[in-house]
Amino acid sequence: MSLLGIGVVLLALVLIGIPIAVSLGLVAVLAMITGPGGAASLPNVGLVMFSGATSFPLIAIPLFILAGAIMNASGISRRLVAFASALVGFVRGGLSMVTISASLFFAEISGSAVADVAALGSILIPAMKNKGYSSSFAAAVTSSSATLAVIIPPSIPMILYGVMSGSSVVELFVAGIIPGVLGGLMMMFVAYLLARRHNFPTEEMFKLSRVWETFKEAIWALSLPLIILGGIFGGWVTATEGAGLAVVAAVLIGGVVYRELDWSRLKAAILEGGIQTAVVMLLVAASALLGDYLTEVRVPQRVAEGIMILTQDRWAILLLLNAFFLVIGLFLHSAAAIILVVPIVMPLVLAAGIDPVHFGLVVTLNLGIGQQTPPVASVLVTACSVAKADIWEVSKVNVYFVAVLLAVLLLVTYVPSIPMILVEIFYR
Repeated sequence: MSLLGIGVVLLALVLIGIPIAVSLGLVAVLAMITGPGGAASLPNVGLVMFSGATSFPLIAIPLFILAGAIMNASGISRRLVAFASALVGFVRGGLSMVTISASLFFAEISGSAVADVAALGSILIPAMKNKGYSSSFAAAVTSSSATLAVIIPPSIPMILYGVMSGSSVVELFVAGIIPGVLGGLMMMFVAYLLARRHNFPTEEMFKLSRVWETFKEAIWALSLPLIILGGIFGGWVTATEGAGLAVVAAVLIGGVVYRELDWSRLKAAILEGGIQTAVVMLLVAASALLGDYLTEVRVPQRVAEGIMILTQDRWAILLLLNAFFLVIGLFLHSAAAIILVVPIVMPLVLAAGIDPVHFGLVVTLNLGIGQQTPPVASVLVTACSVAKADIWEVSKVNVYFVAVLLAVLLLVTYVPSIPMILVEIFYR
């Protein structure tokens, strides 16, 4: 089956409502049956899916998801929100600033945009609505800031990209710091302009005493990113071990320090983390199956050769790949897209002399934008569900924040020093 045929069948299955993971598995099996190996290749299905989902670095995914669920269940998220509110709540539209700030904090522990929206959205979206913010604005700012946060370490999409491309996960994490902070500041500026236009309220007056009070309450929560990222960047633990450390630290802080994590809440967090993990890992396994088939029939090499015939200019190739991933992001979950597409384009990336770590940021941002653009739009859909808002009304507001994501993408793509400067300083 040709790559075009695979794409058409996959799109058709997704559009008629079949889950993406199931669609990927069905397309892979169909391609295998109609391929050179025929039905004789089917006994390998289980082995390929199992091996594709059990790579050691991938263990970080369920652990970071679980850490985020425990944070939400044990009051850690609430304390982060209170501290952020004390810092920036005095600005016009301050609660939207709080949302962006809290998303950046939370992402440094969970690594998941969906977990970010589910945890913080349940707290901040109702609070914004009660203060007079529109449902569409509340959902838009929560959704987009959560997606921006996935380029800040630790990031599940970056872990997946690192596994698929053979790149250093730690270098990918470091490369995301400056773009993430820059994008957060740009998003706050846009939120401020919209707040002035719609006369949204300030949250509270700035008081050093309030900042100090909330800081003391949140100091253990704020220590989590330092523990996790300090261990990873210091070389004491791998990204996977750092994820395990995040779970242990979240349990100790929530249960021993804050004393809000009882057995019933821990059980609920484990169930929530297990459900989210199952969704992601089924995508990983099904994508690995299709990726194995594409590799066997040399699709990656043929795609790379085809683009190299069109142009060998590195910047033109990056432009084409940006357009390609933006389209892919409309229809595929970021995990599925990374596992399915990255092995196809990596030969081209390497042949063009593009740094794989730099390209990892480009891929992550492209697919992050896909989380905000229907029809799939997994993060946007989650935010709309929490806000009880219409997805198309939210998208009308969200276009301003998506523009920020696009601006960050262009900067990362065509000014490589922005993501790569810290990598060059510390690792090369």
